Amino acid sequence: MSPILAFRNVSVAYGGKVVLEKLSLGIEEGAFVSIVGPSGAGKSTFLRLVLGQEAPTRGAISLDGAPLRSEPGRDRGVVFQRYSVFPHLSALDNVMFGRECAGSMLRGRLAGTRRRAARAEAAAILQQVGLGDSLHVYPAKLSGGMQQRLAIAQALIMRPRILLLDEPFGALDPGVRLDMHALITGLWRAHGLTILMVTHDIKEAFVLGTRVLALDRRGTDPARPGSTVTFDLALDRKGDREPPPELAASLA
Repeated sequence: MSPILAFRNVSVAYGGKVVLEKLSLGIEEGAFVSIVGPSGAGKSTFLRLVLGQEAPTRGAISLDGAPLRSEPGRDRGVVFQRYSVFPHLSALDNVMFGRECAGSMLRGRLAGTRRRAARAEAAAILQQVGLGDSLHVYPAKLSGGMQQRLAIAQALIMRPRILLLDEPFGALDPGVRLDMHALITGLWRAHGLTILMVTHDIKEAFVLGTRVLALDRRGTDPARPGSTVTFDLALDRKGDREPPPELAASLA
């Protein structure tokens, strides 16, 4: 079975600084891939490549065997650590916004039957993420965890195949994080998503992921080493989900 996403000898450099070096890997459809590594290891750059915000300096990335478009698309959604919601829109209007822009690019607003259908879909997704009672509430009145649920709903309304999570739970209290873990796991299964999640929490990586990728600066040029994959671990959901000591030590 061909991977949904493939990196072939991908490198990224900014001037003389090599960030990622010679990455070659495939991501299977339906995987939940946790990406860990020390600060500056290129984790967010990796996500930006998949999103289409950046292009490789060398090498190629493919989606379903075709070259990945060098621009964000509806097939890839993203949720950041900072809540990317519109403060002047209600929860319902925040989620509808993407549908309205995609459905009416000139006006930026749907009308009639299409608007009613988008509204119903947005309300259903808000119900899924636990915000069914907050449709008309504005972000300023929502807690941090609720705003992150709203950001996830914004991404899901576009029906992405790949969902990118960049430290999505890092700013949340421990108890709220556990609730969000249960939520994202349920949504991953319900929507058949392929998820790539960057996290600094190694325990979170192993609890949520079906696979863990570790990036670190171990490139071939000692003068300017780029990051490459140092651990690539497939996880058995029924097995031991403790990180190997050598991986934990590399992130300490």
